[in-house]
Amino acid sequence: MPAPDTPASSPAAHPSDHPAPPAARRTLMTRGLTFLFAVAGGAAVGNLYWAQPLLDFIARDLHASPAAAGWLVTATQLGYAAGILLVVPLGDAYDRRKLIPVMLLCSAVALLGCALAPSFGILLVALTLLGVTTVSGQLLAPLAGDLAEDDNRGSVVGTVVSGILTGILVSRTISGLIAGAAGWRTLYVAAAVAAAGFAALLHRAIPSLEPKTQMPYPALIASVGRVVRRERTVRWTLVLGATAFAAFTMFWTALTFLLSAPPFGYSVTEIGLFGLAGVAGALAARRAGRLHDRGLSLPASGIAWALVLAAFVLAAFAGHSVLLVVVVIVVLDVAVQGVNLLNQSRMFAVSDEARSRLNTAFVTSNFLGGAIGSAAASVLWSTGGWTAVTVAGMVLSDFGLVVWALGRRGPLVVPRRSR
Repeated sequence: MPAPDTPASSPAAHPSDHPAPPAARRTLMTRGLTFLFAVAGGAAVGNLYWAQPLLDFIARDLHASPAAAGWLVTATQLGYAAGILLVVPLGDAYDRRKLIPVMLLCSAVALLGCALAPSFGILLVALTLLGVTTVSGQLLAPLAGDLAEDDNRGSVVGTVVSGILTGILVSRTISGLIAGAAGWRTLYVAAAVAAAGFAALLHRAIPSLEPKTQMPYPALIASVGRVVRRERTVRWTLVLGATAFAAFTMFWTALTFLLSAPPFGYSVTEIGLFGLAGVAGALAARRAGRLHDRGLSLPASGIAWALVLAAFVLAAFAGHSVLLVVVVIVVLDVAVQGVNLLNQSRMFAVSDEARSRLNTAFVTSNFLGGAIGSAAASVLWSTGGWTAVTVAGMVLSDFGLVVWALGRRGPLVVPRRSR
């Protein structure tokens, strides 16, 4: 069943893809498997953010400047965007029961490289490689979409993606606690052990599925661009996703600088605890997938963008108030994660046979936006402090609202597909 809020339109043709075998379509996503996907995906993507609340801590340990520290997050996100682009499309052409555990083991090796890095430059290289290899969460999300039934796909994908986003937020709290107690290198060793454990669990739990398409690797990668060019809904959704993620990472990167400086002066452990406020937002945003299933994707997206704008307006007054900071974190995370879940559900409604490649385009675009956002946070903080960051967030929010308003009656509507 196509997305309920989609009017009739010409079907999206996919002549280069072979339809999924009927057995793959009949496989159901159980609650237990959904939970495992959500936790494993959250643990995987959390690897990208271990360093975020530790920027000053790591910079001092490796004798780097605070301005250079922002590149720890940027390097990881750029590597992640490359991994999404080069690895995730393989989910449409290879058995993910084998592919996902292999990528988890590769990320475990990269995590150990981070733990052993003797200098700031080598840590940047190791973090880039970690970004490239820690893509299993973005292989799990489209796999969940493949295993779910049409009438609950938004809810299942919403649960898995919510787990992934919760992992981003919980990672900040775990990072601060472990680094404060045992040092930042211990954190990366523990993450490597966890990645290896999830590799074993998922190898046992994921059903073996036949590939949905057969094509050479260069053609597979090139087909990502073809899907984007062919589907107008995809292109508009990519713009919204990149904008939201740029605002999201800009805020969280700058928040580390704000909370570590006067008047707060918090330790890395205390800064990490602020991630718990974001978890509340992630859990609330989980319901966004159900809104998609009910045909309310586009109206809900507009409300979420209005909340993003409201969060940055409130943030402008939060530079000296812990209570306001916590409120902003909750509102911003509910809004941005709601936007993200609705965007991803809309992308998966475009095509059954190319979900991994659609997810490739979606997440690559998001994390390129995220890399720009984290880099901009360092520049904005150096030039205009918290005020500059919040003004930039308002500008990004206004842009997202304009794109949504222009696209909600045409470009953002998913064409009805023939079965």
